Amino acid sequence: MSYLAPAEFVTKMVDAGESKIFMSTRDALIRAYMAGAILALAAWMAVTINSQLGIPIVAAAFFPVGFCMLYLMGFDLLTGVFVLCPLAVIDRRPGCTWGGVLRNWGLVFIGNFAGALTVAFFASVVCTFGFSTEPDKVGQTLSGIGVARTLGYEKYGAAGMATLFVRGMLCNWMVSMGVVGAMISTTVPGKIMAMWMPIMLFFFMVFEHSIVNMFLFPSALMMHGAFSIKDYLIWNEIPTVLGNLAGGLAFTGLTLYTTHIRTAPKRAV
Repeated sequence: MSYLAPAEFVTKMVDAGESKIFMSTRDALIRAYMAGAILALAAWMAVTINSQLGIPIVAAAFFPVGFCMLYLMGFDLLTGVFVLCPLAVIDRRPGCTWGGVLRNWGLVFIGNFAGALTVAFFASVVCTFGFSTEPDKVGQTLSGIGVARTLGYEKYGAAGMATLFVRGMLCNWMVSMGVVGAMISTTVPGKIMAMWMPIMLFFFMVFEHSIVNMFLFPSALMMHGAFSIKDYLIWNEIPTVLGNLAGGLAFTGLTLYTTHIRTAPKRAV
């Protein structure tokens, strides 16, 4: 059977959350590092495609290759564990606590950031010939993204912050659907197809993904983008992380768990 019924794959989601809570520090960091690095490579590729072709839908169509690779390899993104780990606590799995959830989130955040930062450095080296020239076309595009998606929000004040948060929510609604999509099918082509669709949607709609941004903004800063680390943290990364948490857990994790595991009693006729 190549497709799992919702009750089956939601149980797998809870099982996965439990496994991640008990994962060793070493394994959590390694898996998160690789996930951040691979997703950053995919983002770099998408920016390159858009810089060369100027057709955003083509870049969005190719970006999910990174997401598919990292999940097929069993690596972890912060946006995924935001959704999975709390379900193990809510389901009252033995030994699963909110402290364990926070520990996993912290380790995955560190690993994702380190992996994405590594690729940001590599991209900056490539785009500037080892920092010996001005950034090439791709580097200039990255710098422009950094400015537009920090100072571009700041100029609208509270409305900009609200927009950023909502984009973060919408992003992880789709990204977490991709995480779940990998559990729906038992075949590699089925997993890839289920992951590809929501990831392409979020990227094309320019929603805010905290791990992608761990690559985009540090690389822009390394290539002298006209914004600061403070701008990046306050006007992108922190609100995006919070939006990713709220959107993924509310729209995917809790809804699927509530209706397929903790189902309401059937209506009496």
